[in-house]
Amino acid sequence: MADVATPPLDAGSRRWTMLFAALCLAPLLLQLPGATAIAIGATAIVIAALTWRRPLSNLVRGVLAIAIVGAVIAQFGFQFGRDTGCALLGAMLAIKPAETTTLRDARSLIGFGLFAPFSTFLLDQGPWTLALGLTAALLGLGALHRLAMLEGEIDAPGVLPPMRSAMRLVLFGLPLALAIFWLFPRIATPLWGVPERAAAKVGLSDTMSPGDWVDLLADDSVAIRARFQGPTPPKQAMYWRGPVLWDFDGRTWTRGRSLDAFAADRAVAGDTRWTYTIEVEPTDRRQLVALDLPLEAPEGAYMTGDHSLRTGRPLASLTRWRMTSAPPVRFQTTLSEPMRRRALAVPAGYDRRTVALGRELRARFEDDEAIVRYALDWIRRDFAYSISAPPLDRDSIDDFLFRTRVGYCEHFASGFTVLMRSAGVPTRVVTGYVGGEWNRLGGYWMIRRMDAHAWTEIWLRGRGWVRVDPTAAVAPENIYDTLDDRLPTGGGLFETLQGPRGIGQVGDWLRQNWNDLVLGFNADRQQRMFGPLGFERLDPMQLAAMFGVAASLALGLMVWLSLRAPREQDPLLRAWHRLGRRYERLGLGRAPYEPSTAWAERIAKTRGEKGRELLDLTARFTRARYAAAVADESSARRLARDLRAHRPS
Repeated sequence: MADVATPPLDAGSRRWTMLFAALCLAPLLLQLPGATAIAIGATAIVIAALTWRRPLSNLVRGVLAIAIVGAVIAQFGFQFGRDTGCALLGAMLAIKPAETTTLRDARSLIGFGLFAPFSTFLLDQGPWTLALGLTAALLGLGALHRLAMLEGEIDAPGVLPPMRSAMRLVLFGLPLALAIFWLFPRIATPLWGVPERAAAKVGLSDTMSPGDWVDLLADDSVAIRARFQGPTPPKQAMYWRGPVLWDFDGRTWTRGRSLDAFAADRAVAGDTRWTYTIEVEPTDRRQLVALDLPLEAPEGAYMTGDHSLRTGRPLASLTRWRMTSAPPVRFQTTLSEPMRRRALAVPAGYDRRTVALGRELRARFEDDEAIVRYALDWIRRDFAYSISAPPLDRDSIDDFLFRTRVGYCEHFASGFTVLMRSAGVPTRVVTGYVGGEWNRLGGYWMIRRMDAHAWTEIWLRGRGWVRVDPTAAVAPENIYDTLDDRLPTGGGLFETLQGPRGIGQVGDWLRQNWNDLVLGFNADRQQRMFGPLGFERLDPMQLAAMFGVAASLALGLMVWLSLRAPREQDPLLRAWHRLGRRYERLGLGRAPYEPSTAWAERIAKTRGEKGRELLDLTARFTRARYAAAVADESSARRLARDLRAHRPS
């Protein structure tokens, strides 16, 4: 039997389908690298315009598919991760309109397009992603409704009727979705890991080179939210410790091999303790930061010998960590010989002027602290802070210290470390964040990616590792200054939250609540959800039983709503039926075989004035329904109002 040809798409249905594809593609493009997203979006627009009236040939479509797949894979450096897969899905959706001309093609595009917004959750789980994905799903259901009417040769309605039908379907399924979210038993740890990204997000890493942090320092998105339980450290003490970098090859600092075997002498903390919870946005890396210095690693992470924290799996989703930190009194006062050699290593053949200056300082000063003071005074006097630092030559440290003398934290930390090592002072680079912005609405600290910072630690006899921040010597305002410092004192909450920064605080507060109520709803919180009702902790069997009851009720509600008679769309007829139900409650309802006029005449014989009023309303209703040529919209509205106002007694 030959295939039955499907009807071609009319212009209106094609617009619906293309709009649906665009909305499906939008949340995915927002999470892909900028160049990739622009290329895919431009391709989608060009393909839709070129194929609006007729499809491309099979040969052209094949060549186009191969070219765009190759371009996407090349954009990600021929590395495969979940972002590569999402980009390929977006690219395929962009060229799908090239073969969309019939009703069957449109249905295929809608089914394929629904994968895009849901795959976006592999890259981001924020509220905007959900909102865009839900909007695309609603539009998809509306498009399917319109296509069904096209197939049934029914005149297509406007925009609102299909969208109302789609919204009704979503509302039908909402109770079951909520039952699944709140009550379906969750496991404490995932059964499988989410594949890593091929292209890492902007953020801290185990390496640092001149110019690497330009994008990071320009990114004002929140990386960490911190909430203290008890005392809060002063802003000058808010150094959020991340990867510690030991090895330098003349241009790039790296974390290098682990030194845990040589780090038996740990930090000795003072009496001050800071207990806090941090909420870490996804980074797809394993580096975890903590207020300097963390006393121990939280569950799911481990501490290296230099007191930096790392996680067992990549931070691919929002995570929360409860920690305790304290300023150290002494920090590894015993320096093993392997650690000393590594903390003094300077690459051979590089930065000869810096090495010569370091040796000169060692000859002039016997005390390590005197060398440090001399270097900081020099930096404070002759150097300048700027994000727009000029590029550096092969001998990057010499170039910075003796030619440009302009840079930001990674330049100062790198140059200071090499100079100290050349002078015989063991030194290492520490990366992380510094400071933060107080969110008055939510009562927590926001640490943005632009707060990324690099400082140094020098080793002093009897004290161990001591923090020295050379950037603070030349530009302390760029280290500690935050919005909270610049706000006028005595201002209320309303004054604080005005302006772009205030709007940003409100937006982040909303995002934090989303994280708390939705993304942070894990197995432990689910089991303790009914604590206020007296259930301290529910076991999986109890949760399963509650889910079964809730799911059964939700399914029963869905069946009842689907079988329930639909609401009359005509307001005049709806008012007439409501009037009939009023008389039914008095035992004066109209028989199924009884004409409206005969029913009204029967009522008029026994109800007096109300009966005559009903007879008049019935005559007006009959003329409006069956003499349309003499009826108009305004009279129909007046009649519907009178029908609603009439009472039998």
